Amino acid sequence: MAAPATPSSVDHALVQWGDRLFYPGNRIVPAAPSPRLSALLRHRAAEIRRRIAATVTRRAPQVMVKVTGGGRGMGAIAAHFRYISKAGRLAFEDDRGVVQEGREALQDLAKQWRLGGSLIGENSHRREAFNLMLSMPRGTDAQAVLQAAREFARIELKGHRYVMVLHDHQHNPHVHLSVRAESMSGQRLNPRKADLQRWRETFAERLRGLGIDAEASRQAPRLQSRRPEQLWQIEARKQGRLKGEPVTQKSGDTFMRSRNGAVQAWTQIAVALSASDQVEDHQLAQRIRRFVLDATYLRQQVRQRDHGDARPQDRSERDSLRPVERTEPEITR
Repeated sequence: MAAPATPSSVDHALVQWGDRLFYPGNRIVPAAPSPRLSALLRHRAAEIRRRIAATVTRRAPQVMVKVTGGGRGMGAIAAHFRYISKAGRLAFEDDRGVVQEGREALQDLAKQWRLGGSLIGENSHRREAFNLMLSMPRGTDAQAVLQAAREFARIELKGHRYVMVLHDHQHNPHVHLSVRAESMSGQRLNPRKADLQRWRETFAERLRGLGIDAEASRQAPRLQSRRPEQLWQIEARKQGRLKGEPVTQKSGDTFMRSRNGAVQAWTQIAVALSASDQVEDHQLAQRIRRFVLDATYLRQQVRQRDHGDARPQDRSERDSLRPVERTEPEITR
């Protein structure tokens, strides 16, 4: 039997493949970390282990941070204020930490936004505000969600006017947050996909700081293929106006590449952990294998194979993943 790998080599493999899995923007890892970076490597590997355990062992709840729309003019912005606060019946909090209620306070808030900084007309050709929703699954403490949203806004929306309202009367606690697109220094907010993922990471980190188990992994590392229903589809369904059923499963070449890349990363992580001299690492490797084999993506591939509708390239990519099933190492204690 091969000798166990050294702790540093296991940590190096975890960081290399864990970064590809959880932090796809960071794909370059030095081949041989110098001794003075050993503490940094251990710290990074510990964070990767934490994220692995959260994904495959605890199945930690996933945060949601979504841009639900935005106001093109003060008319639309004020209407959204009325909607999220139930016309002033729910307390709303601004970027100064001031909490208010009532119609008059709501009108004063709209006036401050209209005149503060560049004038916002009743209608505008551009988006003058972004509407966000920060959410956690049912059962999460609502006040913790509000506090995490408050800390998130102070970090990610610094320099912008914003207002937030907690909704805890529905299935899952969530915070509606409306942020003025133009900051007090004149810079405009323009969130992209990478920004949304960073926002999710920040929100999850704030929740964990409050003792709430939360993660912000993308769908690819979780090997999911579900296409989430859009907000307009949810509202249309409630009102009986939705025509036809939306497509619920993702597909296409980009989808296949991202999921196959995630399976490859999970496979390499499991191999590295299996070579460790720590029993806990061996156990984690076994959980990874069970997680991958039970994943929605692979089960979808099996269904396609059974029905004979998998494309040739899909079959070849799937065949390359079979070592995950075949290479279960013998674990000795």
